Amino acid sequence: MTTPSGTPDDEFWRRPTPDQPKGGVDSGQPGSGVPGSGYSGPPPTTPPPPGWRPPVHVRPAPPRQLPPQDMAAMDRTEQRAQRLTYGIGAVAGVVLVILTCLLCSRVIF
Repeated sequence: MTTPSGTPDDEFWRRPTPDQPKGGVDSGQPGSGVPGSGYSGPPPTTPPPPGWRPPVHVRPAPPRQLPPQDMAAMDRTEQRAQRLTYGIGAVAGVVLVILTCLLCSRVIF
């Protein structure tokens, strides 16, 4: 633990007395409890003029027109994909039923 030179160990961490000015290093008040620091707070800010915007150098191209969609072809493709998915699921189900029957027959016999 480090303490400022010339102060007892606990005095640095004690609360200020009621007659001392309030504020700390992070309180944002000028001269906030650090004697001789010369910190007078953040500089004042001025708002930009009304209507000000940063300069824009590159303008994006307007969006392109999308190609038309063939809804009938999309429906046919989705139906084929659904039939394939159901077929794979049925094959997997049959394999699982056969494996379960084989496993049960080995346990029983």
